[in-house]
Order: sequence, then C-alpha cells, then structure tokens
Amino acid sequence: MIGDDVRIVVVAVDRDTVKLGIEAPRTIPVHRSEVYEEIQRTNRAAAGEPAPAPAEGAKAPEGAKVADLGGKGRRPPAKS
Repeated sequence: MIGDDVRIVVVAVDRDTVKLGIEAPRTIPVHRSEVYEEIQRTNRAAAGEPAPAPAEGAKAPEGAKVADLGGKGRRPPAKS
C-alpha cells in the first residue's frame, strides 16, 4: 500500500519478468516516469521557466529503472 488509496500489485511472474499493476482512484494521476517528466517540462515551458539543472552528483544507481514495462529484469534468487 502507498497511503490509504494506492496499491501496487504483482500482476504476473514469468521466469525473469515481473509485471506490476497500480490500483488507484481515478482522481490520482499515475504516470510512468518519462511521461511525468515530459508533463513537467511542458508545464515549465508554458510558464516560461527555465529547465532545472540536474542536482550535483545526482545519478541513478547503475541498472536502476523506475518503470521498465516489458524489459528483461534480474532473476530472483533461487529458492532454497
């Protein structure tokens, strides 16, 4: 659960791929990270604001993906 209204659920597991679903009220916008970032850029451009500079030293961990829908992921550890 994320808060009281948003829930992340495992939709399917197939070998090295896990598909997640998000259950949320229609009043809560849910976007993949690249869609959200584009919305933010568009809103800033419409307001005449310059794009923010990346934070110094800001870097995602190697191999990290916020929303990899359909890509190959790491295999979970073997069950003992």
